[in-house]
Amino acid sequence: MSQVIKPMKPNILVAPLDWGLGHATRCIPVIQSLLRHHCTVFLAGEGSTKSLLQKEFPQLKFLPLEGYRITYTKNKLTLPFSIIAQVPKIISAIKKEQQWLQNIVEKYAIDAVISDNRYGLHHPHIPSVFLTHQLNIKTSLGKWADAVLQNINYKYINQFSECWVPDAEGENNLAGELSHPAKIPAKSLKYIGPLSRFTSSTVEKKKHILMLLSGPEPQRSIIESSLLNQLKNFDQPVIFVRGLPGQDEEIKVSGNVTIYNHLPAKELEEKISEAFFVISRSGYSTVMDVMALQKKSILIATPGQPEQKYLSKHLMEKNFALCIPQKKFVLKTALNLAATFDYRFPNFNNNKLDETIGQFVRDLQLKKTIIVTKNFNRKNEN
Repeated sequence: MSQVIKPMKPNILVAPLDWGLGHATRCIPVIQSLLRHHCTVFLAGEGSTKSLLQKEFPQLKFLPLEGYRITYTKNKLTLPFSIIAQVPKIISAIKKEQQWLQNIVEKYAIDAVISDNRYGLHHPHIPSVFLTHQLNIKTSLGKWADAVLQNINYKYINQFSECWVPDAEGENNLAGELSHPAKIPAKSLKYIGPLSRFTSSTVEKKKHILMLLSGPEPQRSIIESSLLNQLKNFDQPVIFVRGLPGQDEEIKVSGNVTIYNHLPAKELEEKISEAFFVISRSGYSTVMDVMALQKKSILIATPGQPEQKYLSKHLMEKNFALCIPQKKFVLKTALNLAATFDYRFPNFNNNKLDETIGQFVRDLQLKKTIIVTKNFNRKNEN
């Protein structure tokens, strides 16, 4: 006699790329949604990614996984060639994480994996999701190089079961050509809406200017040094978040500037909500966060990162943010420009992520339940 087994909790691995903290922060709402849908979530990574996610989810199992460990040069003109020189290291990391995943799936009975831009984390026997907003990767080497890189990008993406894009479908979007290219991957493509760990703000009282740093070195330290230097004679209250989770170093400037190495999501959301303006990099995860809170922002593209340069242009055209190149950034001038800038904020379907993950989890539960039921019935028949 057959017996119906109740839906079982899927074991899902979530692993963000270690290329700046943005990949980790935008995985936070994904993880939260998985937990709301009663999944058992495993996290993977190292370094600052590990520090950040462990602070947000101390109750979850964290698995050590080596990152791609890309290094940057200070000279933006030599940066593309530096990245090209590191391609063998990236390929090696992809192969290593592919082997790592084979062992982890077996050891922890993983039912699915969600990889934020980690190209090796796909598996032939379980659903594997690739999360990215860069279907069209920009370079500074010309359209031919962009086309070659897109083909390579799609070759890897097409090894996954699905591709989730953290942006809105259609013209009212945040990432423009990056997430809406003319040519799309062959695999199932789903626009899951912009991802943010924050929700829309209702705070009326504004207290300070917030400076939020992020991104890889050495550019994070370069912009930090420039901003701190400009704050020496600045008389307005400033909250300065360095973007260094896991570090204890203390630095001090004038009395009106409060410095944090890192803030957990809830505290950071409060500080952003109370800000007149947010000054930050134009990284896509930061863009999604300030748009979620509908905050007036002044964004500075990281030199040598064509993606951020393109995003700055796209956001300025839509009046979503005031964007200023790093070499032209003067704090007082930027604040004067922001005071008269015609900010506009898009409205997105905030339920898209939960809808997508809800269906994803239901499919996993059904598949897992069918397998367990068949095994149970087969055992009883014998």
